[in-house]
Parts: sequence; C-alpha cells; structure tokens
Amino acid sequence: MTTYNYSEQFFHLADALIYAGKVIDSNGWCPATSGNFSARLDDGTIAITVSGKHKGQLQRSDIMLIDALGNSLDGKIPSAETLLHVQLYQRFSDVHAVLHPHSLNSTVISTKHKKRVLLKNYELLKAFSGITTHESRINVPIFANTQNISQLAQQVDEYMDLHDDIYAYLIAGHGLYTWGASVTETLRYLEALDFLFACGLQA
Repeated sequence: MTTYNYSEQFFHLADALIYAGKVIDSNGWCPATSGNFSARLDDGTIAITVSGKHKGQLQRSDIMLIDALGNSLDGKIPSAETLLHVQLYQRFSDVHAVLHPHSLNSTVISTKHKKRVLLKNYELLKAFSGITTHESRINVPIFANTQNISQLAQQVDEYMDLHDDIYAYLIAGHGLYTWGASVTETLRYLEALDFLFACGLQA
C-alpha cells in the first residue's frame, strides 16, 4: 500500500485542526464523534477530518486530504458532510477554514427559531471581522436538517446568492457551521457565537 506524500503545509494545518478539536471538546461542543473540521491549502486541496473520529482525540492520521470537489486524494473516507465544506471554499476565496461543532447552545437555539437567529447590539459582535461597533447585527440562517447533503449545500449556496455578510449558519436540531480566513479566526467566531447563542436563549 502506497503512503501518501503529504506536504509540510498539510501537517501544519492538521495540527491546527487537532488543536481546535481539543479546544472544542474541552467546551463540550462536539460530543461523541460529532462534528467535522477542515482547512484549505494554498494549492486548493483541503485538509479535513475523517469520518467517525472523536474530535478531542484527533491525531494526524485522523486528518485526510481531498481535492477542491471533495474527492479523497489519500484513500481515506471524509466526513459525510464534506460537500458543505466544499460549498464554502468554492464561494469564498478568502475562506481557509471551516468548523462544524454540535454544541448544546447552537443545537437548542436552532429549534427555537424557524428561519434565522438575529444577533444585535452585543459587544461581542466585534469578534467578527469587519464589525467595529456593538451597534451591529448579524443574521444566522437556519436550514432544515437532511441526509441529502448535496441538496443542503445547494440550499445554502442559493441563500448566499441573496444575502451578504453571513458568518455562520445553523442546521435545525443539528449544529453550527462557521468559517474564516484561518483556523484561529474561525475558532474565535465559534467561541463568540456560542456565547451569543447562550445570551439569546436566556433573554
């Protein structure tokens, strides 16, 4: 069996995803083997978590490489939700990381609202790139849960055709997707969103 020749950048991003997994797990945001994470390399390929691994216990061997369309390049099996990552990378050239946890706050709030969660006038909104004042608002759309990931990716893409300044979206009863220019930035978004969702649930 031929061993795939990963690049140094792949290992650097794999380590960043492993670190993110430890932070996310320490907050209880990815119970059991839920969630999936990815990061894009300079050549357009994508490092992504393999299917069915506990995100707080990730090793380098639990991160695989796919092409820009989501096809495995190293023979490993990616997350069933790979196309949701691919959709974001195809749409946003400046996005280089995607994090998808199943946190309690994101899961619960996704069942309390029908179409979106509106977050406004919170100081912590300044955690998001481009927002410089608490007198701001962001909408987090909610999509119905489905096992048809290709259809869901298309729904997300069509929504984004009509709406700007989206930092994240929810899947009802499922979890949260957020993305950014790096794993570090995306992890910051994730932490901010979880706090803001908690505020919304207690309001």
